[in-house]
Amino acid sequence: MVAFERRDPVSDAVVTRAAAGRAAEARAAAVAAATAFAEWAAVPVRDRIGLLSSAADAVLAGADDVVEIACAEVGSAPDWVRFNVEIAAAMLRQTADLIEPLESTDSPVSGHSLRRRPAGVVLGIAPWNAAVTLATRAVAAPLACGNTVVLKGSELCPKTHEWVAETICSAGLPAGVLNYITNAPDHAEEVVDALIAHPAVRRINFTGSTRVGREIAVAAAHHLKPCLLELSGKGTAVVLSDADLDHAARAIAHGSFFNQGQICMSTERVIVDNSVADAFVAKLVQEAEALRFATGQPSPLGALISPAAAVRVRAMIDDAVAKGAFLVTGGELSGGGLQPAVVDRVAPGMMLYSEEAFGPVTGVIRVGDAEEALAIANDTDFGLVASVFSRDTEVATSMLCQIETGIGHVNGSTVYDDPRLPFGGVKSSGYGRFGGRDAVAEFTECQWIAVHDQPLSEGASQHEKREDNT
Repeated sequence: MVAFERRDPVSDAVVTRAAAGRAAEARAAAVAAATAFAEWAAVPVRDRIGLLSSAADAVLAGADDVVEIACAEVGSAPDWVRFNVEIAAAMLRQTADLIEPLESTDSPVSGHSLRRRPAGVVLGIAPWNAAVTLATRAVAAPLACGNTVVLKGSELCPKTHEWVAETICSAGLPAGVLNYITNAPDHAEEVVDALIAHPAVRRINFTGSTRVGREIAVAAAHHLKPCLLELSGKGTAVVLSDADLDHAARAIAHGSFFNQGQICMSTERVIVDNSVADAFVAKLVQEAEALRFATGQPSPLGALISPAAAVRVRAMIDDAVAKGAFLVTGGELSGGGLQPAVVDRVAPGMMLYSEEAFGPVTGVIRVGDAEEALAIANDTDFGLVASVFSRDTEVATSMLCQIETGIGHVNGSTVYDDPRLPFGGVKSSGYGRFGGRDAVAEFTECQWIAVHDQPLSEGASQHEKREDNT
């Protein structure tokens, strides 16, 4: 098969050569998954999940290998990759929580039973930014539910995603249960369209940008196939007047700059009560400057995916400054990276206010009171995650309940994941939920069965009448 090259974003050296699949290979992967489906679906739930638990052990055991691969392919910091590995293993083990809902046949109506049956072949499309975690998430619950899977790897980290697929398969999955395909960048649309159109594919899950997610949703709707879409975010943190500013600054710096801000949950908007804004910004600047890296040296938080990404984020900063905002610290381009940046007095009309940056920059928006903070928090197309900082946790919780978001935190970083809980957003951040027991509904079909009383046959009725007469 023809191969394509993944090059280092800074040095341009060849890092990986991967198979450049086309539509024919995509259809072959779907056929392989369809062929394996009946046998895998018949495997008892506990046995399937036992294999996934073994896969978790294999993922942890191979951490050193994937750290080397992912650091080379996407410039990730080693600590970020190891964090990914730990979450991936937890995701595989969390499938044990699905045993009860998958085995249950309880129904609220007497004489009826409800069961969850596997949907069929699931297409999982994973991104590069949290490569190990998100590739694992794309396949773990579908496999536990009895589906077979085609995982389409990212063109930016094909070897990392291949490692995930091979490591999970090494736990003893039968042939064809988990299939992996890669493609050159120019053929992504061809491969995805072929997989979505294939009659064996019954579910699609995609993690990535809102722009691409819309295209996938349209293609899937044409074939009446449900999607789970986890899309772009614009993480919001609200700092109320009574917040612990030191704690808030540390948590928001973590949410803003971990993995160079290349996380869907990254904090990109910080809404601060004006009465504490000066003090808070000074503390956030200190946190950001502690993460600076020397010119020509790698960032402790990893590299941006490409020099072009750094230039794009810098352009968003320049747009904000040109429209009245202040670059308080950071933002210098350095070796394909960007120094952690804090931009103060961001306002509507600026790209930083409304567009996902996906880089190491956060914008501070000053407000007069909590009511204005709530209005600004909801003034966004996105709704994945928000945090509220206040010493009064009831007040913070009450505000979160009014923010249009799938995930909320009180006094915590927006970057946080727990595989036991449903993960997903609202509005332009997508729909559907990974994680927790909600995943069962995403990757199975609900079937209800009613057992009716049988009427006696005419012959039997006459026989009973004769017996009664005697």
